[in-house]
Amino acid sequence: MDFSEVIGHQHIKSHLSKTVENGRIPHAQLFSGVNGSGLLPMAIAYASELLCSQFGKGSPEYISCKNKISKLVHPDLHFVYPVNTSDVVKKNAVSDNYAEAWRSFVLNNPYASLFEWLQSLGLEKKQGNISKHEAESISKKLSLKAFEGGYKVMIIWMAEHMNGECANKILKLVEEPTEKTLLLLLTEREEQIITTIRSRCQKLTFPLLSEADISEALISNLKVKEQLAVQTARRARGDFNKALQLLEETGEDEVFEKWFISWVRTAFRAKGNKGAINSLLDWSDELAGQGRETQKKFLNYCIEVFRQALLKNYNVDSLLFFEANDATFSLPKFSPFVHQNNIFEINLALEDASYHIERNGNAKIIFTDLSIKLTRLIHQAEIA
Repeated sequence: MDFSEVIGHQHIKSHLSKTVENGRIPHAQLFSGVNGSGLLPMAIAYASELLCSQFGKGSPEYISCKNKISKLVHPDLHFVYPVNTSDVVKKNAVSDNYAEAWRSFVLNNPYASLFEWLQSLGLEKKQGNISKHEAESISKKLSLKAFEGGYKVMIIWMAEHMNGECANKILKLVEEPTEKTLLLLLTEREEQIITTIRSRCQKLTFPLLSEADISEALISNLKVKEQLAVQTARRARGDFNKALQLLEETGEDEVFEKWFISWVRTAFRAKGNKGAINSLLDWSDELAGQGRETQKKFLNYCIEVFRQALLKNYNVDSLLFFEANDATFSLPKFSPFVHQNNIFEINLALEDASYHIERNGNAKIIFTDLSIKLTRLIHQAEIA
């Protein structure tokens, strides 16, 4: 993958190219932003630029280098990503156990999400993590000489999923790097990476992709008609992977919408209605039976729908993109119940629930508590 294949971010491409041209490569770098904005494809393109820079452009060695990277089989390009145990890997799971699946996953869509990665492995009901065993593997790989005599590049995707033991081992590599080694940490939540690592990395923040960049990519790469491409780009809100999901209409949003509508309708009826309370408990049971990654993604989905309702309530229609598949659900009719007097508490309740899910809290208790809070907040009057 080359920079020309990465969507948007011309200023970042220019900066990274200059670091290679000038031979001033920061040994540890942090790419921060939404994964669907292009963290991974940019990292691979950067690695390609660096690893092949030692060969003359157009030479057989240069072409061979580019081909190996395009297939993700270059011996000096290494990947680390969240994994977990499975029927195939019973314990101490590390990235190398899933190398073939990873290559297939990335070559299919480098903008794809962590949830989709775990789903491709059949691990959607587990949380992905990067363990101390992974750190030991990283240390061994980076201690060896580069196979082709140039740089070694290690890309850690979703680096916020490093556990404490792994992070402390990685810190030593960041503080005492081996010669000609580039460590790229890609993260959607940089605040979850320990401060001592963050402070030693050169940080690049990736903004969301523009609607123009997304629509242009859909038209040129996927031959999507212009009108549909523009509409999809608007709804994607800077996330190319979201745009792909919207086009396929097979993303998890259809399930999330069903859960959301059922939840808010039941919460609205629950005030003074014992039968509705039982329905909320049943709803909480259903959500508790899902995988934790699914639960976290659903909570993020809820935050976005409440935000859309707030925008509709205050007539900011230019920023709206939500369209329910369920014809019985109307955002204009729902929006008056989301306003300045409850949106902050609703958002906080959803974020708290996500926080506790992330830390392996009891999902049934978390969703039951969240439902009771919503029952109160959805009936809260707006202050003029």
